[in-house]
Amino acid sequence: MSSPEISGILDISKELDQLRKEQEEVLSEINKIHKKLGAPPEVIEKLGETLLKLKSLYIQAKDLSEKEVKVSTALLNQLDALLPSGTPGQQRRKLEGNDQRRKRMKSDSDISRLLPSMRNHVETCAGLKGEQVAARITAENAEKDVWIVAKVTHFDRETKEFDVLDEEPGEDEEGSGQRKYKLPMSCIIPFPKRNNPAAITEFATGRPVLAVYPGTTELYKATVISTPRKNKSEEYVLEFDDDEEDGSLPQRAVPFHKVVALPEGHRQ
Repeated sequence: MSSPEISGILDISKELDQLRKEQEEVLSEINKIHKKLGAPPEVIEKLGETLLKLKSLYIQAKDLSEKEVKVSTALLNQLDALLPSGTPGQQRRKLEGNDQRRKRMKSDSDISRLLPSMRNHVETCAGLKGEQVAARITAENAEKDVWIVAKVTHFDRETKEFDVLDEEPGEDEEGSGQRKYKLPMSCIIPFPKRNNPAAITEFATGRPVLAVYPGTTELYKATVISTPRKNKSEEYVLEFDDDEEDGSLPQRAVPFHKVVALPEGHRQ
């Protein structure tokens, strides 16, 4: 086994250890909120912001879980490639079988973690009326996603759809000056509450996120350079994709309440 091959395995192992450390931190925060959900109903009704934070934590946990599967698969593939050429195929099939079982176990675990949140999700969505949210307005078959800042005007509990207004002034079909959209829950991401910075979950340095580009009402993919905690402020320092100036990406400050988790499968 050559030195580059050993070095590659060690690098992937370190990445896997870091992912698991981040998972433990997120799960610790989730467990704290789960304890609050065991309170009497009249107390839970006042936990709207906490439930939004819980949703953000679940999104983080899901992202980390999926990344762990990918990194674990890469590590297994690298180890598998280093098996002696004369090794029977049983070892290769055993590794692949173990990988599939781990994926199923992780999927079952993710579902069990999400159940408490799902029971409160509809109520949380109904509580977003009048709030600004990130809204995806691109059709499913479009080449890229377009996310805008929109205001929720209504949530239909039966159809699980939101009525929202584009916060950017413009002409709609009715000439009211604001474009209106009816969107499913999957196209809506609540923003963190601006009046409660202590309740936010910070995205780690280097993590891709979705953020409102300064001076606009549209959200774009960006990378976290510095967090509010590190800055000792209420702003992230981000580098936006495709924001190149003079051959480099400028670093831009964005308020924490305009930054959300990057949705799975984001196209831009």
